[in-house]
Amino acid sequence: MENVVLVIHLLLALALIGVVLLQRSEGGGLGMGGGGGGGGVMSGRSAATALGKVTWILAVAFICTSIALTIIAAQNSAGTSVVDRLGVQIDGGDDEPAEVPDGESLLPPSAGDNAPLVPSAD
Repeated sequence: MENVVLVIHLLLALALIGVVLLQRSEGGGLGMGGGGGGGGVMSGRSAATALGKVTWILAVAFICTSIALTIIAAQNSAGTSVVDRLGVQIDGGDDEPAEVPDGESLLPPSAGDNAPLVPSAD
């Protein structure tokens, strides 16, 4: 089911990109220019073209498939943990403490251990 919705989602995304690219540019940034004609985002009149309607339909379908994929993913991951997916066994019954590395191996080398990395300007 998830794969079917995902394929539909990808096809909707490609169709939405194609329809948006086919539309006529109104000029100006974000539809704010172009004079009185048009029906850009900021104008009072909405564009009633066929491409505009198809864009809205594809956008609504895209959002619906996005929500459906989110719900499916949440249902599939319910009751599981990331640790369960790793397959790591957590040993809880051992009385021996875990081996801890000594502090020297965790520290970077000190200045006296190596030659200086930056040559001195003598």
